[in-house]
Amino acid sequence: MATSISHSPTETAALGETWGRTAQNGLVIALSGDLGAGKTQLVKGLAHGLGFTGRVHSPTFTLVNVYTGGRLTLFHLDLYRLETKEQILSAGIEEYLRPEGVAVIEWAERMSNDKFRMTNLRRVTIETLSETERRISYEDFGS
Repeated sequence: MATSISHSPTETAALGETWGRTAQNGLVIALSGDLGAGKTQLVKGLAHGLGFTGRVHSPTFTLVNVYTGGRLTLFHLDLYRLETKEQILSAGIEEYLRPEGVAVIEWAERMSNDKFRMTNLRRVTIETLSETERRISYEDFGS
């Protein structure tokens, strides 16, 4: 498992941008972290690294935002408002688990690992260390 310490939202976005530049088609990034930890900031950087130049925001009320115009399409999902595994299943997110592009799932810990199988997964945890510092740990599974 790789770990880095971000000292600012700019550094968090820069890590995401690095990932975006090297992301391959079919990648699923499962993000976990408390409110305000920097999940969306990381996604903003990822989108920029993929070449998307528009506004990126959390899809809390829409479940998924789709960003096109970059090197790969980015599907940005947010499971915060879904309380149960049944709600997640009925929301139809399975189609995003093998994306034609890159999928990022905020609040991914709400998904049951035994119900969803992803072949190219990066599991990311963001921990708040202080007002500006974050520990970002990640591990890749499959390929």
